[in-house]
Amino acid sequence: MKNYLDRILEISKPYLKDVFGVEKNQEFIKKIAIVKKIKNRQEIITKFSEIYINFIKEIYQEQYKNTNKELIKFIAQKDDGVKLVWGDCFNVLRGMNSESVHLIVTSPPYYNAREYSQWNDLHDYLKDMRKIIAECYRVLDNHRVFVFNVGDIFDNDNLNTKSVWGKRRLPLGAYFIKIFEEEGFTFVDDFIWDKGEVQSERHKNGDKPYPFYQYPINCYEHILIFHKHRLDNTRYPCPVCGTLKVNGNTQSEIGLRSWECKNLGCFERSKSNRGKRFSLKTLMTQSSQKSEFAIPEEFVKKWRRDIIKFSPVIKINSKGENLLGHTAPFPVEIPEFAIKMFSYPGDLILDPFGGSFTSVIVAKKLKRIGVGIELNKEMFRDASIKNIQNNFQPVLFNGKTLKISEFNF
Repeated sequence: MKNYLDRILEISKPYLKDVFGVEKNQEFIKKIAIVKKIKNRQEIITKFSEIYINFIKEIYQEQYKNTNKELIKFIAQKDDGVKLVWGDCFNVLRGMNSESVHLIVTSPPYYNAREYSQWNDLHDYLKDMRKIIAECYRVLDNHRVFVFNVGDIFDNDNLNTKSVWGKRRLPLGAYFIKIFEEEGFTFVDDFIWDKGEVQSERHKNGDKPYPFYQYPINCYEHILIFHKHRLDNTRYPCPVCGTLKVNGNTQSEIGLRSWECKNLGCFERSKSNRGKRFSLKTLMTQSSQKSEFAIPEEFVKKWRRDIIKFSPVIKINSKGENLLGHTAPFPVEIPEFAIKMFSYPGDLILDPFGGSFTSVIVAKKLKRIGVGIELNKEMFRDASIKNIQNNFQPVLFNGKTLKISEFNF
């Protein structure tokens, strides 16, 4: 009796050669030999699709030649801990594999808001941010999500004058949306984070209750959601029958190619004899839809509205001491939202502006793999290590305390 894999290969033979060419097709056939040991038909289809999709990704990744092998090895190693990379995030990102990250969640250094984040003018700042966002687009897996927290600020853009009269409200959120879209991302949502407290002195004319003197105080930030949809015309297997006898259907979103199964022997066809319609995104999002991965109902309700209120991180105690050792710590709520809403356990979560590494901590607690990049090692390492240890002090992983792995780029 033939293994169902033979049936898949028989129907898919002409398409495999078209996708891979002769040499790569032979390599692929060797990779799927392991599937012959599987007896269950659905498991065969699932495993065949998994190997096929990963093989396609490996071919795509081979096109990028600037990877850092030691960095990739560090990120890939399974050490059941958290991973900290010390270095300039643009250079680190350039060393990473294309489409190797499942979710990016971060908050950038705000323009001239801290002593460690200074630029000559707003153009220089946005130019640097654009370079980083472009690399983030490359390393983020296709059809995945970037969650980006940024606040509008009141400062001098230094483009016309450095005098105090050059200060104005700088709509960083708007600038970043434009940059993200120009670098290939699709803007999806803007959650307004109501911080519930004054974040500027724009209301300083409150003692002049007259027209033209009144301005709002700044008490919110943006939590921007972006999708990456790189148009990929590669043929993908039907999730029902596993064969590559599929035709391009349409784009269900900009950059998102859909397919329709044309295998008349497929196990699922509509009343009008239409085949299963799917995309690489549905293959990714629907393959892990199991009850144990369901998002708690209360958490979904909490984020149902796009205005959400929670307090910033309290970092200064009654003695004036900084408890976290960082001047701009990331609130837990943002990476928690991003990770629960846009990833599954085992996914790789990246924060290119690690700071106090809150995203890495939350990722580990939610059974993901957290990688944080931070430039200022001398300034933040001791406090960051202490912060991570304090978050996991009583917790054991496989009988051992949490391992903190570090890589100096």
